[in-house]
Amino acid sequence: MIRYLKTFVTAAETASFSAAGARLGLTQSAVSAQIQRLEDDLGVQLFERTARAVSLSDDGRRLLAQAQGVIAGYQAMRGEAGAHGGQAALAPIHVGAILTVQLGLLPGAMARWTALGAMPHLNIVPGMSVQLLAQLDAKELDLAVMIRPRIGVPADMKWQTLMQEPYVAIAPKGTGGTVADWAQALPFVRYNRRSYGGDLVERYLRRHRLWVREGVELDEPEVILRMVRARLGWSILPATLIGLPVGGNATSKPAKGGATGVQVLPLSGAPLTRELGVLVRQSALARAPVATLMTCLADEAKSRG
Repeated sequence: MIRYLKTFVTAAETASFSAAGARLGLTQSAVSAQIQRLEDDLGVQLFERTARAVSLSDDGRRLLAQAQGVIAGYQAMRGEAGAHGGQAALAPIHVGAILTVQLGLLPGAMARWTALGAMPHLNIVPGMSVQLLAQLDAKELDLAVMIRPRIGVPADMKWQTLMQEPYVAIAPKGTGGTVADWAQALPFVRYNRRSYGGDLVERYLRRHRLWVREGVELDEPEVILRMVRARLGWSILPATLIGLPVGGNATSKPAKGGATGVQVLPLSGAPLTRELGVLVRQSALARAPVATLMTCLADEAKSRG
């Protein structure tokens, strides 16, 4: 949350979200999103917004000095911690990962990691991409394997793409017809719209004018796959890490892996994919073991391409 406080202070100093973004290396929309998140967290409106400008609200003026004090205190703490930097190489590495990465990509990457011999302890933290981004910002994680953030990559972090994972449509085994037929006949098991991956699905449905019968909404593709297997409806979800075939009907081939028990159809139109990668704090990337871990993740992703 320190980064959001810095954005708040900079926006207050410049009286402009676009000018604050230019100073911080962010887009105007990214600044707006960070201010909105801070306002939601604090439960107050920090800025009065008009079509042409922004200005501090009464609550914003009241909290500005406190925000500046918190930032100054944090910077002092970082200076103190830097004096003990020699121990950093031995410190545990805190890794965030979405569930499909934990099930599909992480085991192979960890096998490569352990084969290298003595390495720091890894602490794996689960969560949705939006949650992991907040934990990275709060310095609770060193890196996260997640979906690329919509609001852009923060200036103090680095993004490394691992793979482009395509989406497919799935329905219970034996379901006939097209994706449009499924939308009319079956409840839709929805990938959570508040997640980065689920938002891609929602945009696809709107773009192709597919009106769905709302069923259940949840966060994880692996769980969605199990719901469809249980004949609770149909869905659109990323395929590679949960073992679904891409570009064809699963029942036209011997069923194996994730395709067992479901009918798979490709999506029409431009390919729908989610970009999976590693978001790492620049300060953590300076540690050699962190860079080595990212190499292991990249090598494992290539082996699945």
